[in-house]
Amino acid sequence: MMHSPLRHLEAIAWKRRPLQLTFFVTRRCNAHCPFCFYLQSAAPAPGSGAELDLDEIERLARPLGNLLWLAFSGGEAFLRPDLADIARLAYRHNRPAVMLFSTNGMLPDLIRERVERIAAECPRSVVAVKLSLDGVGAAHDTLRATPGSFERAMQSYRLLAPLLERHANFELGINTVFSARNQDQMDEIMDFVAALPTPCSHTISLVRGNLRQRDYLQLDIGKYERAAARLARRLRERDAPRYRFRGARLKAAQDVLQRRLIHQTWNAQRRLLPCYAGRLNLVLGETGEVFACEMLTGSLGNVRDYGYDLRRLLRAPAAAEAQRAIASGACHCTHECNFITNILFNPRQYPALAGEYLRIARTGPRPPTARTGSSGRATQP
Repeated sequence: MMHSPLRHLEAIAWKRRPLQLTFFVTRRCNAHCPFCFYLQSAAPAPGSGAELDLDEIERLARPLGNLLWLAFSGGEAFLRPDLADIARLAYRHNRPAVMLFSTNGMLPDLIRERVERIAAECPRSVVAVKLSLDGVGAAHDTLRATPGSFERAMQSYRLLAPLLERHANFELGINTVFSARNQDQMDEIMDFVAALPTPCSHTISLVRGNLRQRDYLQLDIGKYERAAARLARRLRERDAPRYRFRGARLKAAQDVLQRRLIHQTWNAQRRLLPCYAGRLNLVLGETGEVFACEMLTGSLGNVRDYGYDLRRLLRAPAAAEAQRAIASGACHCTHECNFITNILFNPRQYPALAGEYLRIARTGPRPPTARTGSSGRATQP
């Protein structure tokens, strides 16, 4: 049986502790994407020092408690040679319902080997891999300023696709960063993903951050709205590729609503719903610095200074001040990970969420039946 997201229902009423953690495990990267908010920001790099080692990560994970969502990022997360060990520690101590691994896909054999190990060793968590695809063929390589990156990402896709049959807890998807440089190729990208031989989910993320190259941000938000609408229509089709885990329709509905709210937020240039960054959501940098949000560069403190106890760090004045500032509406952003909790744990969004859910349920396929997982036992997605 999978770790249930229902363990976190109390957070609808009580935003007492983080249940979604984004962990930037390294700043190292083998790509040169000029639109990367983490590595190509105009602001100084947050934090300094050595990366947290495995012993430190275990000390941090042990008192953290159960997580709903644990996202591994970077840099390129798979450049951490101990990534599978980190995932296993988190699985043991934090029992995340979902572990997400974002990757540029440029280390195909290594990615396949580590993902298969993680999926096998963490059978009660959904292990989701999102391959980055921002163009088709040479357009992807040009946009990411990294020759050969498209073919290597596609090789990773081909190597990962068979794991869907071997591991019932494995999810494979494609994510596209929507920017001014590829907004006119979105139909081509969507057509390409839809035609892949092994169906997988497709999401888009709106470019964000204080980038050194500001032209990536000079986009036509109407084109984002049209791309989001096409993805929504696709999710409502009977043969649409879906997430396979229990609650997949709810997650698909949240994706549709999320993109609509992101479009509205960009247009309004202000916060349109409460943000739970710094309370339900936290960001951990590779050197131990903790942030309320990926877009806020002010550190709440370093876990090394708080005995690796995030709960203690969150009781410190810096965290309380950041929480008050966020609650006041002093900032706004379009960060997708924040929108997940801002929708799912805000009852005022439930009517709109239910409407999208019913549209998908009415036209979509029946939920998949039980499959045989890697253990040989029937497993419900």
